[in-house]
Amino acid sequence: MASVFVYGTLLESEVVRILLNRNPSSSPAVLRDYRRFSVNGCSYPAIIPEKNKKVEGKVLFGITDPDLRVLDAFEDFEYDRSVVEVSLMDQNQPRMLQSFAYVWSQKDDPRLEGEWDFDEWRKKYVEEYLKSVKEFREEYDASGSNGVQ
Repeated sequence: MASVFVYGTLLESEVVRILLNRNPSSSPAVLRDYRRFSVNGCSYPAIIPEKNKKVEGKVLFGITDPDLRVLDAFEDFEYDRSVVEVSLMDQNQPRMLQSFAYVWSQKDDPRLEGEWDFDEWRKKYVEEYLKSVKEFREEYDASGSNGVQ
């Protein structure tokens, strides 16, 4: 089983539930030396390495290989699944954990601009986004990518 640090649309538990058909346990976490950006023309964010910055998010626990295949397909070619070290923030003392995170594959992409705001995204885009996630999952299941024939 793996863990995955999420920092954008996957902070919305309903997005995770649709993608994974469940809501895995999670913990608030911080990823240091990365920065979260808005992607011009998209409703989702990207992270890239940047010294002295940090990204707040959460870690999803108990992620199976089939879950990772769904997430890999969902994140598509724009992201690389990378191993990162995050600080879990749910205890009195932060605890470090190695986890996967989806890092933007083009760190010099001119579409990266400004900060991405989860609360703003929820207000403006969550309903439309949930529809597209449901469509993605239906297409994923129909394609046989999930190992079920």
